[in-house]
Amino acid sequence: MSERFEIRNKYERARTGKFVTQHGSIETPAFMPVATQGSVKSLSSDDLVDLDVSIILSNTYHLMLRPGIKTISKLGGLHKFMNWDLPILTDSGGFQTFSLSKLVEVSEEGVLFKSHIDGKEIFMSPELALEHQRDLGVDIAMLLDHCTSSQSDYLQIKVAMQRTHNWAIRSKTVEMPTSQSVFAIVQGGTYQDLRRESATFLKDMDFDGYAIGGLSVGESKSDMYKTVSDTNYILPEEKPRYLMGVGSPEDIVNCVNYGVDLFDCVLPTRVARNGSLFTNRGRININKSIYRNTGIPIDESCDCYTCSHYSMAYLNHLFKAKELLAYRLASIHNLRYIMLLMQRIRNQIDLGTFQKFKDNFLELYQTTDEKTRAIQKQKWSKNQSLKYHK
Repeated sequence: MSERFEIRNKYERARTGKFVTQHGSIETPAFMPVATQGSVKSLSSDDLVDLDVSIILSNTYHLMLRPGIKTISKLGGLHKFMNWDLPILTDSGGFQTFSLSKLVEVSEEGVLFKSHIDGKEIFMSPELALEHQRDLGVDIAMLLDHCTSSQSDYLQIKVAMQRTHNWAIRSKTVEMPTSQSVFAIVQGGTYQDLRRESATFLKDMDFDGYAIGGLSVGESKSDMYKTVSDTNYILPEEKPRYLMGVGSPEDIVNCVNYGVDLFDCVLPTRVARNGSLFTNRGRININKSIYRNTGIPIDESCDCYTCSHYSMAYLNHLFKAKELLAYRLASIHNLRYIMLLMQRIRNQIDLGTFQKFKDNFLELYQTTDEKTRAIQKQKWSKNQSLKYHK
């Protein structure tokens, strides 16, 4: 299905393009909001359409546990089940080999999950991962991969990479409809030789697209950027490139510069639920008392529903009162900010002015420092552990 991806314009390594699926076209670079269990938290499908979202991501592992792949398939597939008529990409469950590491046993045969819901053991092979995604009727299916922590040593990461390759070979035996694309996932940690080996091996297998996995798992931003840049030099020019789990505005801008076409991340909606809102100068915490009497919107240039109807003072009140509407309004703003950012990026690449835009954006946008970022990541990981390892 490589013929479904067309590069429209390039500015050095950054590029704009179009990826055609059975449920519509995706203008790239694009960001995919995360609907892990068939829902972007606090938002409806109509909300996402209004936000100009062109593709979402769901998770095969979580849908397999609840409500079950067979249930969704019998009800007409994932699109009908969640009332979403545009493209869907599904992660295979490979990331859960990292995020739910205490509940999984990984072997050459596949992954044995212990359900965080009821403790039931469920096995996922590379073949089953694709078959499940085929039955869900999604537009882009991801291969099962073995994702490791940035704290893993060289040998552990190499073994996981080779296992990912072996699973990719087995995945080729699964018959998939021509309407569905299949993306392979490059692994190898931040080791340049392993990334080169993985990208070369999978490129030769001629998949419909390629993802860079195993990043945003604790490594520094500089290591992540170098890994993305080096890997994209090897991946085929004519295929879409997808950076998994990365969604900070500064990361998106930097990685588009290295030739990335697709992004996904829970970050915009996750931080929104904590009152952290995107602006062109960086994130602000709407919980702070300085916003208690601020009668203007988050961003007067933003056209989202939240900024068009509500003040910062009202959002501050909602979060202080723990009203559920707070999460919805904050999520609407953050996702619209990202959608507008992607639109600006595409326009600047097409106009041949992306470098100037990138420099200006990164100069104005105040990022979270590495130390604070690491603390936030540890806190999130701890919360995930408490949530799933009861």
